[in-house]
Amino acid sequence: MEKNLQPHIRVGNEDIPYALLPGDPGRVAAVAQFLTEPEVLAYNREYKTIKGLYKGVPILVTSTGIGGVSAGIAVEELKNIGVKVMIRIGSCGALQPNLRIGDLVIASGAVRNDGASYAYINKAYPAIPDTELLFHVISAARINAIRHHTGIVRCHDSFYTDKEQDIDRYWSEKGILASDMETAALFVIGGLRGIKTASILNVVVEQEGDLEGGINDYIDKKNSSKQGEELEILTALEAIISYDSFVKS
Repeated sequence: MEKNLQPHIRVGNEDIPYALLPGDPGRVAAVAQFLTEPEVLAYNREYKTIKGLYKGVPILVTSTGIGGVSAGIAVEELKNIGVKVMIRIGSCGALQPNLRIGDLVIASGAVRNDGASYAYINKAYPAIPDTELLFHVISAARINAIRHHTGIVRCHDSFYTDKEQDIDRYWSEKGILASDMETAALFVIGGLRGIKTASILNVVVEQEGDLEGGINDYIDKKNSSKQGEELEILTALEAIISYDSFVKS
């Protein structure tokens, strides 16, 4: 049996400290196009994992599926095999009118409206990224002239409650940039487990846009969200290269 084989991601020790975490298993193939020597390691349930090199640095890519519960399992099991730095590359819905399809949102914190992070610790505990890694992500976006916004996002567990519009309006009025389903769990578990984390989100639905239509267009690669996906991958990879150089200097 593979050494330290994990029960859900089905990967054992790879001696790779860096991982990108897309939600959709299909996005793993998009990341592979940026890597040299990509190799599929496992695909079980929602967890597809590959490894490869970016500018000579080994990187894992593991999809986390939908929601904080699924993402939390991936984070825990990746930590178990030695991953120390994790960057989410996901999608989000805009809560502010100046965010456009394909813009990137770099999360500086998250509202914990999810259940997964609360299962770990009281909601007084902050959901925030690693400060140094956040700086490298922001720097990578700036150096590559990528349109981005930095601020707080809201994490939730459903698209289809009866009061979604009222909830979105409330958090929009509080200045929250966008909403997703995994960032809070990533930040909280990362903080508790000593993992350096960051989250880069691609806007796939504008504030006044149609949720189902926006997501369908994203899946079908019909609009600027496809370019946003490529730019968030580039930003995450360049941030890892910058961070790796920083820690080795």
